[in-house]
Amino acid sequence: MTQIDYEREYRPSTGVPDYLDILARWEREAADWRAAAPARLGVAYGDTARQAMDIFLPEGERLAMFIHGGWWRMLDRSSFSHMARGLNAHGIAVAVVSYDLCPAVSIATIVEQIRRACLFLQRPLSVCGHSAGGHLAAMAAATLKEVVGGMAISGAFDLLPLLNVSENADWRLDAAGARALSPIHLPPPAVFDAVVGERESSEFRRQSRVLSQAWRARYEEVRGANHFTVLDPLTDPKSAMVARLVEICSRK
Repeated sequence: MTQIDYEREYRPSTGVPDYLDILARWEREAADWRAAAPARLGVAYGDTARQAMDIFLPEGERLAMFIHGGWWRMLDRSSFSHMARGLNAHGIAVAVVSYDLCPAVSIATIVEQIRRACLFLQRPLSVCGHSAGGHLAAMAAATLKEVVGGMAISGAFDLLPLLNVSENADWRLDAAGARALSPIHLPPPAVFDAVVGERESSEFRRQSRVLSQAWRARYEEVRGANHFTVLDPLTDPKSAMVARLVEICSRK
């Protein structure tokens, strides 16, 4: 039986030599969208500096939240403002949220912060997240009636394998905690999609399939996409990913 190289499998940059260029592009495009789009920036939802969101208008009944990735350890909302562009073009407001990071806080604390952010918005919403944000989106969708549905892009939903990677020095997961924080063990929301890039590692693809099976969720592999470029369709109002999110956001 082949041994799984968990360090490599759960390294998002695996097979993406230009990932730093992609992150730099995100920063530029996010800054451009903040400059161009009507928004309320730096809206606090908690009592620490990182518990804040940028809400990209238009105002209306339909609302989505985007939760960034970074393995619960890095990045913030400022690199992801442009992920609101596709939905904004369809008249849907998008709250792009930040949260505190490991190791200063635990993953369990981050989950509670995202739940708090959802409740702060005081109306039904859909959730969309990438990588660690995909996990957080799934946790929110599974545990809050205020979340009408969602989409996780390249997330992790069975956290037990993460006990085998070096980043766990920051996450501080044990077996019991990993199971409690694994969405596959929670009741499924009414509608949820698991999306992953065709060119991602075997484990990242497996994670989305496992969630799809556990929740009977819609599963999709984005052709030709890696762990980073899988997000690009969110910025395109005409993409199939945005069309699906518009459908989810329209649920009552």
